[in-house]
Amino acid sequence: MSAERYNRQIILKGFGEEAQQKLLRAKVLVIGAGGLGCPALQYLAAAGIGHIGIVDDDTISLSNLHRQILFTTADIGKLKVEVAGKRLQEMNPQIGIIRHPIRLQKNNILDILSRYDYILDGTDNFESRYLINDACALLNKPLIFAAVSGFEGQLAIFNTPDHSTLTPGTNYRDLFPLPPGKGEIPNCIENGIIGVLPGILGTMAAAETIKLVAKIGQPLTNKILNYNLLTQEQYTINISHGDGYTLPETVDEFLNMDYQDTSEAPQGYIEIDASELVKLQQLESTILIDVRERHEVPVLDKQVYTQVPMSEFATFLNKEFYQKQVVLICQHGIRSVAAAEALQEKYGDAKKIYSLKGGIVKWRDYFLKS
Repeated sequence: MSAERYNRQIILKGFGEEAQQKLLRAKVLVIGAGGLGCPALQYLAAAGIGHIGIVDDDTISLSNLHRQILFTTADIGKLKVEVAGKRLQEMNPQIGIIRHPIRLQKNNILDILSRYDYILDGTDNFESRYLINDACALLNKPLIFAAVSGFEGQLAIFNTPDHSTLTPGTNYRDLFPLPPGKGEIPNCIENGIIGVLPGILGTMAAAETIKLVAKIGQPLTNKILNYNLLTQEQYTINISHGDGYTLPETVDEFLNMDYQDTSEAPQGYIEIDASELVKLQQLESTILIDVRERHEVPVLDKQVYTQVPMSEFATFLNKEFYQKQVVLICQHGIRSVAAAEALQEKYGDAKKIYSLKGGIVKWRDYFLKS
C-alpha cells in the first residue's frame, strides 16, 4: 500500500490506517457503468477499494456522455466495462479491476455476486433491481442502492442489520413489494435526467459503501434518503419490514422466481438494427410507425413514417391496415417494444412485427439519411 496515495484520508480522525486496510481488502461489485456507476467507480477506485468488479453489457453512445463522465466522444461504440476498467486502472494501478461484460440474469447472478463482499446497484430498470435485491438477500450480501429520475434521487442500504437498534436488515421489497406494471413508471430514458444528478447520487453511493467497509459513521441502514436537486433539500425515511412479497430462500426458489427479462424480445416480434430497417423500408408491404408523442424531436419524414403516438395507440389497434411487415420506432426502443407486444397480441402470426432496437437515439444517423 502506498501511504502517500491515501494520506489525506488516513490522517482523518476516526479513519486511520486500520480503515484503509479494510478498504484494500474489500471486494465491491458495481452493477451498471452508467450515470450512477461512473462516479461511484471513480471514487471507490481512488479511495483504495482493493478489488472492484464492473458489470455491464452495454456500449457507449453519444447520449451517455452528458452524465457518464468516465467516457469521451472517442469511446463511442466501445464496451463500457472495458473503457471504465482501463481508466480506473490508470487512476489507481494498485487495485484490481474485474470486468464482467455480461447482463445479469437468474442463471449467472448468484455466481457473480458470490465473489464480492458488497454490491452497489446502479441499474436503471425495475427488473434488474428486483433480481439483484433477491440475489443479495439469498446470499446475505449488503446492497447499496441508488436511483435517479428527473431532478430527484434516492439512496439506501439493504440487507444489512442496524446494529445501533438491533434491527434486522430491510430489502428493496420492503419499499416496493411488487414490480410496477409495464409503462406505469417512466424511467430516465423516457422521462429524462439532468446530468449532474446521477453524479451526486453515485458519489453518495460510493460514500455509503466506504462507510460500510471501513465501519465508520452511520450508514443509511434501514433508511432511504430522498434528494431534490432543484431545492437542494434532502430527507430520510425509516424503512420498516413489510409484507405482501416472498423472498426466495433457496437457489431453486430463486431460479423459479419470475423476473421479466427485457434483454430478449418475447416470441412473436423481432428487434432489429438500423441496417435491417433499411432493407425492410424498401418493401411496399412494410409500414414504419413512429410511436413517439407529436412534440418529440427529431421529426421524421411524414411521407416515410406514420406517426401513431403511444397515447393514441389503443385507437390505432381498432383499425386495420394492409401492410404485412410493421416496424415500430421510438426514441430509445422501449415504447416500440410495448407497441410491438400489443400488435402481436392482436395479429399473432398474420403480420411480421419488428421493433427498432435502441430507437432513434442509437440509430440517428440512419434516420437523418433516410
